[in-house]
Amino acid sequence: MQEPALKKSLGTWDGIALLIGITIGSGIYSTPYLIAGHFPDFASAAIAWVGVGAFVLVSGLVYAELGTRLPATGGEYVYIEKAYGKWAGFMFGWAQLFIIRTSPAAGLAIIATDYIGFFVDDMVGMKHTLTAMGLLVVLGVFNVAGVRWASLVNKTSTIVKVTGLIIFAVGGLYLLQHAFVRFDEVAPTSTGLSPTGNLIAALFLIIFSHTGWDRVGYVAGEMKDPRRSLPRTMLIGLTLILLIYWAVNAVYYGVLGVEGLRATTTPAATVMGQLVGHRGAAVIAILAIVSAVGSINGTMMAASRVYYAMARDGLFFKWLDHVHPRFRTPSRAVWAHVIWGGVILLVRGNFSTIVAGMVFGVLIFYTLTGFALFKFRRDKVGEETAWRMPGFPWLPGIYLAAMVILLVARVIFEWQASLADFAFIATGIPVSWYWLRKNP
Repeated sequence: MQEPALKKSLGTWDGIALLIGITIGSGIYSTPYLIAGHFPDFASAAIAWVGVGAFVLVSGLVYAELGTRLPATGGEYVYIEKAYGKWAGFMFGWAQLFIIRTSPAAGLAIIATDYIGFFVDDMVGMKHTLTAMGLLVVLGVFNVAGVRWASLVNKTSTIVKVTGLIIFAVGGLYLLQHAFVRFDEVAPTSTGLSPTGNLIAALFLIIFSHTGWDRVGYVAGEMKDPRRSLPRTMLIGLTLILLIYWAVNAVYYGVLGVEGLRATTTPAATVMGQLVGHRGAAVIAILAIVSAVGSINGTMMAASRVYYAMARDGLFFKWLDHVHPRFRTPSRAVWAHVIWGGVILLVRGNFSTIVAGMVFGVLIFYTLTGFALFKFRRDKVGEETAWRMPGFPWLPGIYLAAMVILLVARVIFEWQASLADFAFIATGIPVSWYWLRKNP
């Protein structure tokens, strides 16, 4: 009997919804006040946000070409395994399951539950933990029930949070005409770091706010026409996100100023409270919940395909190489994501502790996939079906140089944290020796 195959049912707008649904999580609600501590004024922060935005756009073009050259379920795992071999592919998948993708799911569940506490009394202790775990389980059910159901959750949450953020940004910019605009305020940085240390820390936080777009390639094998859909998804989706982020930051700084932004952990709610009152803050709380839930769902939908692809290739637990006979989804891979996300939620419990380590790991694999593009061009991998990014080799070359410089600078200026992050990823090395000997 032939094994059921994953269904090819996703189009361009499904991809855009997935990209925006994953990327716009809690970053725009939780990182700007931290980033403000690393810069003395709005102009410096704005330059950093614009620079990272340009970096992300080039990244999207790189991944769009890779996804059309190898349009298979699994995304980066497929590119890395094809370019560098099974060991590199195993290490990538290990890092995805054990820190890079499941940690944000746990952290975003905490953030969503915090905002649920805006409406529910005594959302603390075990009640808080069980609610966060419940969110993961419910989203797991949607992802097992079918890619269409999971995509519906993404589309719905994306429409709600994008519409809400646009209203917040446009309405905030309009109301700034009638308010005291504080763009010109200057205050010394509040972190005690050197200028270089401040820049590195801020860039990591800004990159975290943009992470997620890369996971669209994970479901390329379920796209009806990836050669057409992937480039459009990247360009349209990323452009929308960058415009929204820049406008929202302008509202934050315009209403609160540098020191006012540093003084609040919920800048969007604080701004709405000042501009329109308590009801506005409640609306923002709902928006934050929807954004976090949508991001968890999108990550679960995409990352579970990596575990499935690795198991299919004999590089992970064979139990995960399973397509649900009725729903035609990688159901066991979805539940592995839910379970390990719950373990991280219980063990770590603090959203802020995972950000820098997650981004460090993400940048390592961004670098590897960037080099893979050059290798595939040289070897003409997938040439007959490939969409070719513009500006090659200069654009991807600058992109790679920027990542290498940022990684090296972080190792130099924050070597202890970098060593700890790398050690966490390296736990997969002894496991990989066993697995590759078992499955040569």
